[in-house]
Amino acid sequence: MALDIGTSRRFAPTLLLAAALAGCGGGNDDHDPTVRSTSFGRVQGSNDAATTGTLAWKGIPFAKAPTGALRWKAPVDPDTWSGTRPARQFANACVQYGRIYGPGANNSYDATIATTLNQAVGSEDCLYLNIWRPAGEAKNLPVIVFIHGGSNVSGYTADPVYDGAALAKAANAVVVTPNYRLGIFGWFNLPQLKEGSNAADDSGNFGTLDNIKALEFVNKNIANFGGDAGNVTVMGQSAGAIDVYALLTSPLVAGANPKLMHRAMPMSGGISLASNLPAGSIATLSPASASLAQGNALLQELVIADGLAADGAGAQAYVATQTPAQIAAYLRGKTSATLLATLLTRLAALGLAGSGPIPEGTVLPADPIAAINAGNYLKVPVLASTTRDEAKLFPTFLALSPSLGGASGRLVSDATLFNTQFNYNPDAAPTVTINQWIPAQYLPVDTPVTGFNARTDLLNAIFFGASRDNVLNALKAQQPAVWYYRFDWDEEPAPWNDIYGAAHAFDLPFVFGNFGPSLFANVANSSANRAGRLDLSDAMMKTVAAFARSGDPNHAALGISWPAWPSQLWFDATTAAKSISVH
Repeated sequence: MALDIGTSRRFAPTLLLAAALAGCGGGNDDHDPTVRSTSFGRVQGSNDAATTGTLAWKGIPFAKAPTGALRWKAPVDPDTWSGTRPARQFANACVQYGRIYGPGANNSYDATIATTLNQAVGSEDCLYLNIWRPAGEAKNLPVIVFIHGGSNVSGYTADPVYDGAALAKAANAVVVTPNYRLGIFGWFNLPQLKEGSNAADDSGNFGTLDNIKALEFVNKNIANFGGDAGNVTVMGQSAGAIDVYALLTSPLVAGANPKLMHRAMPMSGGISLASNLPAGSIATLSPASASLAQGNALLQELVIADGLAADGAGAQAYVATQTPAQIAAYLRGKTSATLLATLLTRLAALGLAGSGPIPEGTVLPADPIAAINAGNYLKVPVLASTTRDEAKLFPTFLALSPSLGGASGRLVSDATLFNTQFNYNPDAAPTVTINQWIPAQYLPVDTPVTGFNARTDLLNAIFFGASRDNVLNALKAQQPAVWYYRFDWDEEPAPWNDIYGAAHAFDLPFVFGNFGPSLFANVANSSANRAGRLDLSDAMMKTVAAFARSGDPNHAALGISWPAWPSQLWFDATTAAKSISVH
């Protein structure tokens, strides 16, 4: 309908307002595309359209700080805020002990990582998430929620590898990265903390509950950022993949209404107990009894350290004189640094320093594989993956068994590894030899049976391979939509191509389109391999995009038809171009 001049003048303010609202993509404020509403208040992010083609919001709270009385409790809604909250910086990493895979002193990838190893870093005030979306006004975009790895004891969303801008742009999707509680703050099993009034609190699965809470935030709020709450892909790598499987099998997620996730993309993980696997395998899930032993041991060692008892028997006797409320208050009164120091100096030697989902029957089934076999899980399309040389990131594990070699496969310390890689120049002549890195008993690396490749292949088979086959076969028996790919890229400059090859986590830069800075960027990404690397990354990001959009990873850029599991797609590249094949 055409308007005459007088009519257009009279309605000009109304038309301008309507135009502004129409262009906001949901939840914008006063013409500013970086201002969006959440159920707790407004946030203002960053307009990076000129540099990355995206808008970003960082450090949005999705739960109240789990501190004080909320330590070891299920997450609760954050307090609402008035006005507009800045959301331009990553929030704190969750408290953890320093590892080469976590932050240093500054919540970032920097040189302090080498100086904070095995020290407490991060904060308990950490339940925040980050959102990226393509610039523009598009609505109802697919949503990709990524759960970071780190053995469920370390990691942080501010890791540069996990920056979601390139993936959001390439996949035309909204990318979300939540923090979640780690280690003994995320998963903790102790009878004195179980009050009997709240099954979630009593489960000990606080990190898993954090991830569910983040998905609930996404469900309620992502439309205001242009996302489709009815199309959410949950992707996770390593421990994050274990956490994805935990979500799939959690009765809280399987029974959620509205549905919280619609596709799953677990990368390099599993959810199998030792009882699910062939003898000699390494399980990806520990029974609830293991976390109970950890909780009791931590309490005992703290009591001894405080001089309240002289030994284990005395500590148990002392604990018996205290009420559950007194023990809970005692533990909540301990600093995170004290708790982590006790974990590392006392519990690690007992094999009780690990963490992860607890199969206690409420938040996670007592046997998640059995739950899948019974059809009691969330049936959604699954795109799983591993890397060809997963175990090359864990060469110290070769010491676990004589059949694996019986000695660590790495000569250097974590600090030396970090410092060497932090300043390495992949385009210069090598300054590291393989003999400085790998013990002689594993060299040459391609020696049959005893070489580094053969030993790590065996470790890979009993660790990642066994769990992969177990969970994917269980899923495939219940649903047709199960796909799998293997990441084979190993074009690093020598000697890193032999030291790492297609190691665990080396696929992450390809999926996110972020090739630096990061722990491995300076030893992996040379000018010589750039063309093939970027070509492969483009194909992998398009795969994520296709799967997130439709639940099927097939797309034209693959140049090949990808059948469902047990068929495998292998992602590889020469130095010049991608090389993709089906097996």
